[in-house]
Amino acid sequence: MSTGETGAATTSAEAWNERYRQSDRIWSGRPNRVLVEEAADLPSGRALDLGCGEGADAVWLAGRGWKVTATDISEVALERAAGHAADAGVTVDFQRHDLDTSFPEGEFDLVTAMFFHSFAALDREPVLRRAAAALAPGGRLLIVSHAGFPAWHEGDEHEDVRFPTPDEIVADLELPAEGWEVLQAAEHEKEVFRPDGERATRWDNTVLVRRLPG
Repeated sequence: MSTGETGAATTSAEAWNERYRQSDRIWSGRPNRVLVEEAADLPSGRALDLGCGEGADAVWLAGRGWKVTATDISEVALERAAGHAADAGVTVDFQRHDLDTSFPEGEFDLVTAMFFHSFAALDREPVLRRAAAALAPGGRLLIVSHAGFPAWHEGDEHEDVRFPTPDEIVADLELPAEGWEVLQAAEHEKEVFRPDGERATRWDNTVLVRRLPG
């Protein structure tokens, strides 16, 4: 695992490390469904996974021949992700970044920001604009987000989290009028499990934009 952090956001890093320490596994260990749907037929190239967590998406991409850079603010998450990559027999360049202050170098054919929300400090929109700027000609930026709190959400915890609509996400990217196309900007339902184990649905949204070649 390599480190690529410049600057530090101690509060955010500690908050996420503490969350990951609460359980041996936070996420499912499976790649996100929308990523699989959108990337399964793409030719492999250079990919960047923003907020990679425990690494399921990065490992899946690497297993399909992508050269993957994956970043997270949490050392705990990155250590787990590196272990999962080793178990899968794939190579991923894991880098620790506070994306408010540093960003992986290079151009990428695919940049993913899957459920790129944070209960700790994160200036999301400038990070996503930088992600778009990091695309190589022909490259795609895939942003999958929650459309709002789940139906069972109660209380004031994290009430200041913003859930922009697909159109707002596209507008926040501030893409130039020429040289870009929006391939998808839509809400969709997803089946999930409530904290009590019962099946439920919640709304997410997907934004997929492409930087045109040339």
